[in-house]
Amino acid sequence: MKYLSVNEIAKKWNISSRMVRNYCKEGRIFGAFLTGKTWNIPIDAVKPSRKVTKIFSSNKLLNALKEEKDIKLSGGIYHKTQIELTYNSNHIEGSTLTHAQTRYIFETNTILSDGKQINVNDIIETTNHFNCVDYIIDNATKPLSETMIKEIHKILKTNTVDSKKDWFKVGEYKSLPNEVGDEETCEPKNVKYEMKSLLDDYHLIQCKTIKDIIDFHVKFEKIHPFQDGNGRVGRLIMFKECLANNIVPFIIDEEHKLFYYRGLKEWKNEKGYLIDTCLSCQDKYKTWLDYFKIEY
Repeated sequence: MKYLSVNEIAKKWNISSRMVRNYCKEGRIFGAFLTGKTWNIPIDAVKPSRKVTKIFSSNKLLNALKEEKDIKLSGGIYHKTQIELTYNSNHIEGSTLTHAQTRYIFETNTILSDGKQINVNDIIETTNHFNCVDYIIDNATKPLSETMIKEIHKILKTNTVDSKKDWFKVGEYKSLPNEVGDEETCEPKNVKYEMKSLLDDYHLIQCKTIKDIIDFHVKFEKIHPFQDGNGRVGRLIMFKECLANNIVPFIIDEEHKLFYYRGLKEWKNEKGYLIDTCLSCQDKYKTWLDYFKIEY
């Protein structure tokens, strides 16, 4: 029997070497065995099926995210998305954790420190954000609703410092007025009405485009329905809605943060600023899909 290496099989099957190693570790390649740290794979081995138990939609990315999440695959697009979306979204809101620390928490459930003080709340919100990403993957095909939005907020803020304040309502709309930047937002007494109206208008759109999703995001942030966590919840919603509508999602990163802020502020007068920013971030996500050989 002739055996091939992981890299040779990866090239033969047109998948990543990391995926082949995970298949071997899970025992999904019949006849594969280890010699030291090297996998030996029969030349006539059959490529394991990547079919998910349930096909959520025609969106191949969503199906890949769901499958990789469920089998706890390391090093794939799910792994990449979790780290990048969580790090960048939290970093926009002032988290002190580095990219490396965020990745370390996701991969090992421990924290990597170089001796500097670490805000415990940043760690909690990082692990909570990982759970939020899992939630939106599992529920991506369900219609966006107030219940779902509140649940995302509840997952994000549970066990944080804010959650221990009597006036802070985890998973519920704000009870005190707040601002975003230097701009006023919706009064607490009007939030429920404004959110219902926003969702009703959004669901009237039959074929949603990336512009529709961005427009929803701007209006959501203007309402600012929660006491805190609105930015992260809003960006999670955008990611979820891209998956639901077979649109390549995007992650606002450090490079585009200031352009993102400008786009939100200028949306009423010039929509191109924010659309171009999101499209630029979408292009970056597409490079990851190309690398992992996921069609879009």
